[in-house]
Amino acid sequence: MAMKTTKTESQIKFTNSLSKEARFFLEPEQPKQRQYEALRAYFVENLPTKDVAATFGYTPGAFHVLCHKFRNDPEQKFFVETKRGPKYSPKRDRSRDRVITLRKKNNSVQDIHLALKHEGISLSPASIWKIFREEGFAKLPRRKDEQRPERPRPDKAKYADIRQLSLAPREVETRFGGVFLLMRILAEMKIHQIQKSLNWYGSKMIPVENAFLSSLVLKLIGRERKSHVMDLVFDEGAALGVGLNVLPKTAYISEYSERITHQDNIQFLHKWLRTLRRASVISGESFNLDFQSLPYFGEEDVVEKHYVSMRSRRQKAILVFFAQDVKSKIFCYSNADLRRGEEADEIFRFIEFWKKQSGRKPPHLVFDSKLTTYKNLSKINEMNITFVTLRRRTPNVLKEIASVSPSGWRKIELKNVERKYRTPKVIDRETEIRDYGGSIRQVFVKDLGHELPTIIITNDKKTSCPDLISRYALRMLIENSIANAVDFFHTTALSSSVAIRIDLDVLLTLVGQATYQMFAQHLRGYEHSGARVVFRKFIDTPAKIFIRHKEIEVRLNKRANNPILIHSGFINSPFRLPWLQNKTVCITLR
Repeated sequence: MAMKTTKTESQIKFTNSLSKEARFFLEPEQPKQRQYEALRAYFVENLPTKDVAATFGYTPGAFHVLCHKFRNDPEQKFFVETKRGPKYSPKRDRSRDRVITLRKKNNSVQDIHLALKHEGISLSPASIWKIFREEGFAKLPRRKDEQRPERPRPDKAKYADIRQLSLAPREVETRFGGVFLLMRILAEMKIHQIQKSLNWYGSKMIPVENAFLSSLVLKLIGRERKSHVMDLVFDEGAALGVGLNVLPKTAYISEYSERITHQDNIQFLHKWLRTLRRASVISGESFNLDFQSLPYFGEEDVVEKHYVSMRSRRQKAILVFFAQDVKSKIFCYSNADLRRGEEADEIFRFIEFWKKQSGRKPPHLVFDSKLTTYKNLSKINEMNITFVTLRRRTPNVLKEIASVSPSGWRKIELKNVERKYRTPKVIDRETEIRDYGGSIRQVFVKDLGHELPTIIITNDKKTSCPDLISRYALRMLIENSIANAVDFFHTTALSSSVAIRIDLDVLLTLVGQATYQMFAQHLRGYEHSGARVVFRKFIDTPAKIFIRHKEIEVRLNKRANNPILIHSGFINSPFRLPWLQNKTVCITLR
């Protein structure tokens, strides 16, 4: 080490003593000169590739490419100065005077682009804006529509106003006639009474229940963002499903979401779950827990960075906690109002939430190893809550597994499973973990199709190994359900960086997922299908709506799966929609 230090110091002294002229050759700054000196050192002085690359700032691979290009230059013009591109744009300069003339008439970039296109001149908006900058033009103030040049514009829909809703006899067409199937379930769950009891935001034009359903219907038909409601403003049938003359526009839905706080969402969840439990939809015997990072692509500094598994990197994201009832596969709790450092304790917030909801603590929890800490596992054990999770494969744990003799493994058989690996080998023993009070059951499992053994830890000391492994495998249900929410309900299409608004978006996803899950239970053969499949086969169906004095008939188009709908009991079975002036609705088939 001493010799290397002395040599380095001597090199530094030698470099400092060089003249300016010598530095020009030994420390080249221009790319072509640096390439010349590097290649000369390699081909003339026969220095090693590694030393040449390190001296002139190349990686060994990049320097090999440089040598290859030099050897294969047939005309030996490798060091000729590269020609620079023109410092002017002929197309832009020919149109400059015309652009300036149009700008002096207060035309915008798009106005000028269209005018030039009409004159046969092809010039991009970016080139037009570059001319503006070069000539010193500032941005135009925002103009009203009547101040803009005359050209075809989109039609304007009416304002959403329940007082303008007409139920006079007529015929209406809609793209989403199947939405009335879901509206029937929501009416049976009396979801309209929840917002009223919580005194959520509403007005004379858009009452509280209609405001909520207007946001929810976008989830039910898989609209990616709230701005896509503008595609439906002339669909009178979709608006009729939520009890309005037309659907509210983007600005209203955005403002509505800002008025709902995280505490409002929690209160809604309490009442919504009580409704589901009274209908025996949720059992509450066991829960799957998991986190999901929803990526955010804006520039807001308030959004923290989290690891996003779908992109395998850390980026700006909103961390959301989910809890799922195992038997019904319905999400029964979520929280998108989380900050970094609060993740490990979120499990206690869910425990407290469920205790207020049902009067008892959740009896059984299953979650991933990174959801909470071993110290918190000890607290959960003291609460007499059974949990099943994984232990991380630390080097010491892997050494312990490797030290076990082959005879120490016991072969078991997994029952009632359809998978290739049904006879894994296990080691079931008691152990102690740091920060966990007392001993804990630890099960090593191999031959499950994974390269490394799975390590299950639990305070359940009665359940057999096959049942324990099969139960933890059901934890994949929540991952699949979250993936479904991301896929169909577009949970990742965040509308804002403000966590409260995203929290409402996640709440709407929970209600939409539960509605689809309840509807699927009536469809023979589709009980376990995801929302996207159910939507494509049953909900995404055009229909004609006949408004009559006594009832409203929704006549769905012919589809291959209509016999399944008939068997479900939803067809030719009248029901009432309270938010549609309590009108009787009957769904029929053509």
